[in-house]
Amino acid sequence: MAKTSMSQRKTMGRVMHEYAHGELKRGRRGKGGKVKSRRQAVAIALKEAGASKEASKDKNRRNLARSKSKEASGRTSQQAVEGKARVGARGKRESSRAMGGKNAKTRTRRSPLQRAAARRNIKRANPRRAAR
Repeated sequence: MAKTSMSQRKTMGRVMHEYAHGELKRGRRGKGGKVKSRRQAVAIALKEAGASKEASKDKNRRNLARSKSKEASGRTSQQAVEGKARVGARGKRESSRAMGGKNAKTRTRRSPLQRAAARRNIKRANPRRAAR
């Protein structure tokens, strides 16, 4: 089997996480109940990631695209249970630096009023630093 891409591995990891936490469902729209078998979970993970050797290239590509759109719009069961809009930063800010996030790629833009308030807070927090 060909080497899986990073996005395929992430999708497979998410599906296996859902299985481990009892969130992975079978059948159409999850009407078939929870997946009990690890082998079944692996098969679902490979299919969702578009890494199945049983499916054609086009079908695999379509399955991966479907999974990625599901993840991007927050419709996976992991996101539903954990209350997340998306899994990982995915090239966007997970949270801004101003909010204390470490994944922020760019700084949040502050208005002049916000900048002045931030300076005041820094002065209050470090009186010795402000005296210099």
